[in-house]
Amino acid sequence: MDSDWRMWSRRDLLAEGMGRRGIQHAVEDGWLVRARRDRYLASTAPAELIRAVRVGGRLTCLALLRLLDVFVLTGGGLHVHMPPNASRMRSPSDRATPLAGRGSREVVLHWVPLLRSLGADDPRVHVVDALAHAVCCQPARHAVATLDNALHRGLVGEPEIAEIFAALPSKYRIVRALLDRRAESGTETLMRLMVRAAGATYDLQVVIDGVGRVDLLVDGWLVIECDSEEFHSSWHQQLKDRRRDLALAQRGYVTWRVTAAQIMYQPDEVAAGLRGLLAARRGRR
Repeated sequence: MDSDWRMWSRRDLLAEGMGRRGIQHAVEDGWLVRARRDRYLASTAPAELIRAVRVGGRLTCLALLRLLDVFVLTGGGLHVHMPPNASRMRSPSDRATPLAGRGSREVVLHWVPLLRSLGADDPRVHVVDALAHAVCCQPARHAVATLDNALHRGLVGEPEIAEIFAALPSKYRIVRALLDRRAESGTETLMRLMVRAAGATYDLQVVIDGVGRVDLLVDGWLVIECDSEEFHSSWHQQLKDRRRDLALAQRGYVTWRVTAAQIMYQPDEVAAGLRGLLAARRGRR
């Protein structure tokens, strides 16, 4: 296991041959962090992990998924799973909010029983538990995007998804019904859900002869490309995109490019633009 994701007790460190003075010097020299009594982490561990241990639990939910590069849009607080026998947080300097405090920058505590167990040296919950917690902490469409992304990246499969929803209240079943692992990014999922809400037909990752693969094909004529700054900001890439758009036009398709930022932070405007395009086409028909 990567030492950045490991937690040691004093006994563990002694068993590895550090010695009491060695432990003290490692903390003083900044190699180890004493997160709380008898709990040590490498100083290179993510700050969220260290803080979760300091609070008295394990990192989970949105905070952990961000570290795993899983798409998460909602909130920015520290999510910590607490052991069932814990009556309070260990660090009084960390302010807690109830689970309903989504969007908070404070600490959000999770007390539900875990689906998977990890070793005592792991300061995080299993990804299955993190995803289950994330379904409860996000609006439904954001939860769909998170789970789609985890499926697409192979972090979980259908058996794990079934396990997650078997443990969740029945009201979350609608989220499972909307999952599609073909989406290559969270923003593609969000765009797909907008198309679905608009009552249009669609397909994902469609290969068009002479063009290649497109993100979404809507009603058989509208190609929607979800562009991120990471992959579409360079002039070289923009020229490549324009060549694709021209090739699509030659084949009778209309291309609509929407940025990831617009999809995430201006969803109402994007949805209105989609409805306008669909209405214009239907009106001509």
